[in-house]
Amino acid sequence: MKVAGLERELPMFRVNDKISIAAFIIFGDVELTVNSARELLKKVPEHDIMITAEAKSIPLIHEMARQEGSNDYVVARKKPKVYMSDVIEASVNSITTHGEQKLYLGKEDADKLTGKRVLIVDDVISTGESLSAIEALVERVGGNIVGKAAILAEGDAAARKDITYLEQLPLFDFDGNILK
Repeated sequence: MKVAGLERELPMFRVNDKISIAAFIIFGDVELTVNSARELLKKVPEHDIMITAEAKSIPLIHEMARQEGSNDYVVARKKPKVYMSDVIEASVNSITTHGEQKLYLGKEDADKLTGKRVLIVDDVISTGESLSAIEALVERVGGNIVGKAAILAEGDAAARKDITYLEQLPLFDFDGNILK
């Protein structure tokens, strides 16, 4: 696959009996993270702060904040931490994780979003479940979502008009053929 001016081979993994996905993982790929952050920043609307879900998109949001000269971003956590007060939660069913998960924000992070123009950042948008959970958290604390951005839009997500992304990532059948 070519993304942000770079070529990458993506390993295939079976999600269920009908669908396989090409796994896009930016952990450890500094060049891809830097290039993707740069290209996404060219496309996203003005914002005051960014938020992502805890996991693979943390290097991306960190690099985007660094490149735009921001010293702050928010990560919705997968588990509440002892240092988080007044915790709020939202549920998510991700295509890449088995079972229901929850995302959490503590008061300190919630306050950073309140009344702000918020950009939601992800590495890959697929079903949109993670995105919906983050949207629910941001709306609950009074943030104004101005955009949703990802490096890749997978499957039907590429047809969405409410997201910004760099490249489309198709879904595959069990034999590795692109699903239409």
